[in-house]
Amino acid sequence: MSFEQIISGEVRSFRIAEDDEFLAFLENAPLATGHTVVIPKQKSESVFSMEDAVLGRMHIFAKQVALKLEAAIPCRRIGMAVIGLQVAYAHIHLIPLQTVEDINFTREKLSPTEDELKAVYQQIIGL
Repeated sequence: MSFEQIISGEVRSFRIAEDDEFLAFLENAPLATGHTVVIPKQKSESVFSMEDAVLGRMHIFAKQVALKLEAAIPCRRIGMAVIGLQVAYAHIHLIPLQTVEDINFTREKLSPTEDELKAVYQQIIGL
C-alpha cells in the first residue's frame, strides 16, 4: 500500500479531511485511538524537500485536523511527529496523547478492526 493508492482511492481509507492539496486519514496501525496521518497530494520525499509555501499550508491544514481530533477524541493534547524513515513520502502524524509514551513509535501499535476504525472516524467527523 502506498500513499498514492490512498489518494487515488485504490486503497480504502477513513478520510478525516481533504482539500485540493492535502489529505488526512486515520492510521490503520495507530499508536493511539484517533492517530491520523496528513499527506500532501503532490509527492515530496520529505517535509524538508517541500517548497516553503506548501509546507506552511500543510501545517495549517494539519492544525485544522488536530483541532478536529482534539474536539472529538478525549485526550490531554494532540502530538505531532514527522519521522519519515519507513516511507519516502512527506507526512505528519497527529496523535491524541494522554502521556508522552503515546507518541513512542518503538512500542507496539494498536490493531483496530475495520468496525473500530469506522467508529473512530464517525466520532471525529461527527456522524
